[in-house]
Amino acid sequence: MNNKIPKRTFVQKYHLIGWGWTILFVILLGLSSAMTGVDWGTFFTNLNQFFVLVEQMASPAWDYIDIIWQPLLETIQMALIGTTIGTVLAVPFAIIAARNIVKNKVVRSVIRLILNLVRTLPDLLLAALFVAIVGIGPTAGVWTLAVFSFGMVSKLFYEAIETIDEGPLEALRAAGANKMQIIIFAVLPQILNNFVSYFLYTFEINVRASTILGYLGAGGIGVYLQRSLSSFQYAQTGVIVIVIFAVVIIIDGFSNWLREKLV
Repeated sequence: MNNKIPKRTFVQKYHLIGWGWTILFVILLGLSSAMTGVDWGTFFTNLNQFFVLVEQMASPAWDYIDIIWQPLLETIQMALIGTTIGTVLAVPFAIIAARNIVKNKVVRSVIRLILNLVRTLPDLLLAALFVAIVGIGPTAGVWTLAVFSFGMVSKLFYEAIETIDEGPLEALRAAGANKMQIIIFAVLPQILNNFVSYFLYTFEINVRASTILGYLGAGGIGVYLQRSLSSFQYAQTGVIVIVIFAVVIIIDGFSNWLREKLV
C-alpha cells in the first residue's frame, strides 16, 4: 500500500502562488493607506458626486465647439512643434548615449546623466519655469513640451539603437567607413520605423499634456478647460473632453496606419 502524499500539481502550485501574492498586495495596500492617511470611507461616501459630474458632462454644450475650435488647433500646433523640436534634439544625444556607437563609458555616462536629469523634471514644473521666462502663452507650452519630448524620446531612441543588428556596423567598419557614415548608412535605416513610432507616440502624449499645461497659462485648450471647471460649467467640460478624445483617437489611427506602411 502506497502511503506517500501525492505531489501538488502545477495548477495547485500556481493557485497557491497567486493567493500568496494577492494576500501580500492587500497587506501592502492596507499599510500604505494607513501610513498616508487615506480615508477610504470618505471616498466611497462621496463617490456619488463623481456620477453627478459625469451626468452633467453627459449633456455636452455642443455650441461651445465654435469657441474652443481655435484653442484646439493651437493645442495641436503646440504639441506638434514641441514634439518636433524635442525629437530633433534627442537624436544626437541618443546616438552618443548608445553603448554600441560610443565606446567611451565616461562620455556615455555624462550624457545619460543629463538625460536622466531632464526626465526628472515634471512637465508642470517646466511649464511654470517657461511661463516665468517667456510669459503666459503658447510659447511657454511649446518649450515645455520640447524639453519633455527630448527627455522621453532620447531614452527610447538610444535603447532602440542598442538593439539593432551589429552586422552592418561591422561591415562598414571593416570597409573603412567613419563614424558618421556608419550612423547614416547602418544605424538610422534600422531604426527609422522606431523613430516614427516614438515621434507619433510622444505627439499623442503631448496633445493630452498640453491641456493640463493650460492651467499654468501655457496656452491651448487647457485654459478653457480650467475656466469651465472653475465656473462649474460641466456641459462645456464635456465638450472639451470629447474633442480631445477624438483628436487622440485620430492621431492613434494615423500612427497605426503609418507604421503599417513603413513595415
